[in-house]
Amino acid sequence: MNRDRKDRDTILDSVADGVFTVDSEWKISSFNRAAERITGVPREEAIGRRCSSVFRSSVCESGCVLRQTMDTGRQIINRTVNIIAADGRTVPISISTALLKDDDGKIIGGVETFRDLTAVEELRKELEGRYTFQDILSRSHRMREIFDIVPEVAASESTVLIEGESGTGKELLARAIHNLSHRAEGPLVAVNCGALPDTLLESELFGHKAGAFTDAKKDKPGRFALAEGGTIFLDEIGDVTPAMQVRLLRVLQEKTYELLGGTAPVSADVRIITATNRDLEDLVAEGEFRQDLYYRINVVKLSLPPLRERKEDIPLLVDHFIARFNGLQGKSIGGMSDEALACLMAHDYPGNVRELENIIEHSFVLCRGPVIEPGHLPEPFRSAADASAPPRGGATLEEMERVFILAALRRNDWSRGAAAKELGIHRSTLRRKMKTLGIEPPHDGRAHR
Repeated sequence: MNRDRKDRDTILDSVADGVFTVDSEWKISSFNRAAERITGVPREEAIGRRCSSVFRSSVCESGCVLRQTMDTGRQIINRTVNIIAADGRTVPISISTALLKDDDGKIIGGVETFRDLTAVEELRKELEGRYTFQDILSRSHRMREIFDIVPEVAASESTVLIEGESGTGKELLARAIHNLSHRAEGPLVAVNCGALPDTLLESELFGHKAGAFTDAKKDKPGRFALAEGGTIFLDEIGDVTPAMQVRLLRVLQEKTYELLGGTAPVSADVRIITATNRDLEDLVAEGEFRQDLYYRINVVKLSLPPLRERKEDIPLLVDHFIARFNGLQGKSIGGMSDEALACLMAHDYPGNVRELENIIEHSFVLCRGPVIEPGHLPEPFRSAADASAPPRGGATLEEMERVFILAALRRNDWSRGAAAKELGIHRSTLRRKMKTLGIEPPHDGRAHR
């Protein structure tokens, strides 16, 4: 080994990230110690081989990151991909690339640095797992209170009413209750009661006999029959007409129903979970919803808070949706910039979690780099991020800080000491930030603990 190459390898071995270089024929010409550790391939085996045979990445053939740099001359920074190590493990890494040029400026190869993200990925999964309940993600104290009682609710046979705005995850919560119940082996059948007129909804729920109406050529089982032994989820129950309310009341009271056009009652071994985005008590007061039916379905009520009241969940949900769309679309987007996240934190989300998911999907269409920036967000957010117009909600970074501090205080029952410990700051720092951000404690003495 000549002196220059030995000195070069000594320098590269002192770098914590993996580093390798390739020549114009894509053969590896240098391979540092960190690259050996991450890939499990000794330097002696890597030198002289084509990089694709060493890294065995999913992008080596279809979208080689280093080839993009060699073809365009543009560096790529922190692109996330997976490689296959020598022992068969899939290793997530973050890649950056650059060109290699000789003294005359001629391109003679390329250099790639890469960082092992295994620990980061494990931490992400640990955090997501800590805040995941039956596919529902939240670190909100209000959601955690719901999670705490769902196993007990699931163990009973009581009818459940789930309240919440559209997009808050009512069906996910219904599925969690079903999955934790003794009916989990049975079917979960969902029906959107607000999407069908009475005649169709009656046939859909209870089924019909042949000849019950013009197009009824043969008997057809309804959703209650399909849910036998399991759970039926009646979404948007508040949109059901008074006539249909009477039919549903009978099912709840007598555990039987009749097929449309039938005469004999059919027993229903089905648990009923209902949901609504309307205030049923107001509908009862206005005479639009039967009081006796309301009492029947309101044995256990679970109220899902809107996303604007649990903004501490936004970063967690953003990471979840990014990971999901990476898998669906075959991309390797590593995350979201602080500026883009600040724009999302300032929004009130009338469409709740579903709206946030749509925003991330929109961003995936436009994002070609490793990080989602404000320019990849839908138009209202791009305008808000423009330097000439301050983001909605004023100082968005302050709002983000306020959201996290408020959430920590609520999770710890407004104990400053416990909240400061969770946030990793001194209690006096927390007190100062609360004053600066205008956070007022409740007037019952709890915040002085």
